[in-house]
Amino acid sequence: MSDDLKQEFDAARIKHMLFKSKLRSALFGSQTAEGPIRDPQQCAFGHWLTQRVLPDFGHLSESRELDRLHTQIHREASRLLDMHHAGQQDAAIAELTEINRLADQITRLLRTMEDSVRSGR
Repeated sequence: MSDDLKQEFDAARIKHMLFKSKLRSALFGSQTAEGPIRDPQQCAFGHWLTQRVLPDFGHLSESRELDRLHTQIHREASRLLDMHHAGQQDAAIAELTEINRLADQITRLLRTMEDSVRSGR
């Protein structure tokens, strides 16, 4: 795989981790912009997904699953933010396990996609 492609997937993983970090910060009371947490089209990973993955790797079944999971994780993040704003901070933090489960699935899909691109599928 070219160094550029490896760097691109590494950058995507970092963008994904940044999303989780922003959500966690918001749930712990930090003044964090909620748009990129709530809206899959506003986050950096979502930009990469719509501008690069779907056009260039859309033939891979993993790309469609990645898009679905990305939307789902943002839906779940919005729900947790709503709980936080309703005064249920502890409950919202306790439910980060679902975010972590979805995030792990996204990370696995990124690895699978990277392997598929590398092998020329």
